[in-house]
Amino acid sequence: MRRPAVAAAVTLLTALAGGCGNGEMPDADRQPATITVSATIAPKGVTVSPSRIGAGAITLLASNQTPRSQRLELRSARLPAGGHMLVQDTGPINPGATAFLKADVRAGSYVVSARGSTIATATLGVGPTRSAQDDGPAP
Repeated sequence: MRRPAVAAAVTLLTALAGGCGNGEMPDADRQPATITVSATIAPKGVTVSPSRIGAGAITLLASNQTPRSQRLELRSARLPAGGHMLVQDTGPINPGATAFLKADVRAGSYVVSARGSTIATATLGVGPTRSAQDDGPAP
């Protein structure tokens, strides 16, 4: 007698779960994937690639190609409308080594520099927020 009750409960739960949608979230609810931006600290200057991206989460991967330890800094070029200045940096990066930092960038312009040095800086341009379908560079 117990088996029919269990079978009926399983059938009912399966039917209820099946009516809850197809398990996919609408694209509007998805956050864009984190993208990686490469930065190189070289004796002649800092470079970033890509140099233009859409707003959202990034991982800035920095390589130190100088003979001295360096810190890479990412900072807002100016105060974003209604926002806060972003200033983040890595710890010391030894010559030939790499480090990374994670940031959530908004539309605007950012300076990428070797903190405390005279090495030329790079600019990271950030456009409108990336969509969940297109996490590549902004046009």
